[in-house]
Amino acid sequence: MLINPEDFYYILKNNQIDFFTGVPDSLLKDFCFFVDDKLSKDKHIIAANEGNAIAIAAGYHLSTNRVPLVYMQNSGLGNSVNPLLSLCDTEVYSIPMLLMIGWRGEPGVKDEPQHLKQGEIQLDLLKAMKIPYEIISGETVEYEKMLAKLISNSKKNNRPVALVVKKGTFIKHQKTKKSDTEHLMYREQALELILNNLGQSDIVISTTGKTSREIFEIRKKDKKPHNQDFLTVGSMGHCSSIALGIALSKKDKKIVCIDGDGSMLMHMGGLATIASYKPKNYKYIILNNKVHESVGGQSTAAKEIELSNIIRALGFKNVYKVSNQIDLGKSIKNIMNKNDLSFVEVLIRPGSRSDLGRPTIKPVDNKKAFMNFVKNNFDS
Repeated sequence: MLINPEDFYYILKNNQIDFFTGVPDSLLKDFCFFVDDKLSKDKHIIAANEGNAIAIAAGYHLSTNRVPLVYMQNSGLGNSVNPLLSLCDTEVYSIPMLLMIGWRGEPGVKDEPQHLKQGEIQLDLLKAMKIPYEIISGETVEYEKMLAKLISNSKKNNRPVALVVKKGTFIKHQKTKKSDTEHLMYREQALELILNNLGQSDIVISTTGKTSREIFEIRKKDKKPHNQDFLTVGSMGHCSSIALGIALSKKDKKIVCIDGDGSMLMHMGGLATIASYKPKNYKYIILNNKVHESVGGQSTAAKEIELSNIIRALGFKNVYKVSNQIDLGKSIKNIMNKNDLSFVEVLIRPGSRSDLGRPTIKPVDNKKAFMNFVKNNFDS
């Protein structure tokens, strides 16, 4: 029998856990939706990245002497390694916390290629970091005792412990918070318009999640090849830096990076590097729906801040913020015609087609086709 998120929450509360932070994961979304509905904003913080979440949780413990909970997808464990080992470890500051980790790519469970290696080595990583863990699924009967044991271990030994959550553990929780975005475009509409305004030799780097999936489907629908696009199916937050590496190497061609608000916020320091080099051929486009779309629709910090103002302060030469198709078309034409570091923020509504597929080519084949396109494009 699957676990009710509400029951799970109250077990945590009975064990004196009342503070939650992390980065959303599709395996944990129903629990996170419940927490978001239940708690005030200062008790549930959706962090920019998992390392930030560990640090926020550490700060909470230092000020309250209580055990916080940090949730994440296992792909985000890499962002957490440094603060877990150099801040929270028992040989450093010895800070207790409960990690709640969605087990994407679990061996024997079908998943996307970017999750397979992480899933395979997940438990070995925790063992190497000397973090005690338990595994939970929808079939776990005595999970209340399991949680109590883990939390007791964390408190007694002042150390991080982990709960590894299998796919299909929680029953569905319908989130209650609504978004007033019906007047905005869907991401796929915006992407189609953007791609239609690019030249045949322009290079596209797209972020992980539904953005790359929709670009793949648009090319397929238009009977166009996929070699013009590097689809960053993993490595959330890094597509803008990938695009910088290409832009600095191929200065005579236009490099278009299509990113999302959650991805941009995750590793925003990379934008400072981009701005410091000021590549004139770099065109940065953010599709901003103010949520983590691909893992359930939890809010990002873009709900509270102005991304365009941050970009403008970094020194991008041309900055546009648009919310309709006419203005989007004009802004794309403008940045593609200007020889300067440029940015477009596109306000969109959350959501996608229920029948949205996934790329049918392997990431390594996408890489080879893309590199051949770049080579032939520039060496001819």
